[in-house]
Amino acid sequence: MPLIYVSDWEDERLDAYARLTEVQLRSRLEPERALFVAESPKVIERAFASGAEPLSVLTEEKWLEGLAPLVRAMEQRVPDLPVLVAPHEALQSLTGYELTRGALAAFRRPSLPAPEALLAGARRVAVLEAITNHTNVGAIFRSAAALGVDAVLVTPDCYDPLYRRAVRVSMGCVFQVPWTRIGQEGAFWATEGLPLLKELGFTTAAMALEDDSMSLDDERVSGASKLALVFGTEGEGLDPRTIAGCDFTVRIPMAHGVDSLNVAAASAVAFWETRLR
Repeated sequence: MPLIYVSDWEDERLDAYARLTEVQLRSRLEPERALFVAESPKVIERAFASGAEPLSVLTEEKWLEGLAPLVRAMEQRVPDLPVLVAPHEALQSLTGYELTRGALAAFRRPSLPAPEALLAGARRVAVLEAITNHTNVGAIFRSAAALGVDAVLVTPDCYDPLYRRAVRVSMGCVFQVPWTRIGQEGAFWATEGLPLLKELGFTTAAMALEDDSMSLDDERVSGASKLALVFGTEGEGLDPRTIAGCDFTVRIPMAHGVDSLNVAAASAVAFWETRLR
């Protein structure tokens, strides 16, 4: 495990951790240069196990012994993997926050599959429409992994599941649940997305507080052989066109006058209620 002790903060190998914006990390115009950053050994391990190509590891010296088995496994795939070592104070200053167990790793961002390929064999799917909170995106992925969701589809205006905070909140579950984008940039995703889901045999259910919303445990929804649950952003909820285009509109029955849950909590309830028995 050759180590590189970093003293020059202008070293370009630190760019991914401190100087590149999320837009630059995604590099949509140059996909071959797109990256993401994973934080903490558990998340790094899950990213690596998913097949993502590691580009470098950044840590402080006291964590090297614990990281050694994971780094050795990564070096089997990438023999010249840079392992960058920096002092604790410098790492915190460089990244802007206290690191969880002091380790980060930069990975090549994988290419996303076409929705048709992702959904082959899937029976329970979540669609995230314009969810603009990284914590919610990460939490939904964690629930999806825990509760048997086969795939997640995110619309073009949904926040990036590989954003560092989303990855961290998901505890690396964004690498355990297959996902891809659905819909074209600048166009309304459901125009083509909902017909595609129906063509592939999915019953589509919009989670929304409408006058005609049915209970989530309705057999037409929970008993569907193939089901796509569609979730919207906090506050505004789903686009009316999405609701109109889905087969059903569903809600979670509430008590004590509560009308709704946070989308991350609602997704966990919905995944549990509609899981395959």
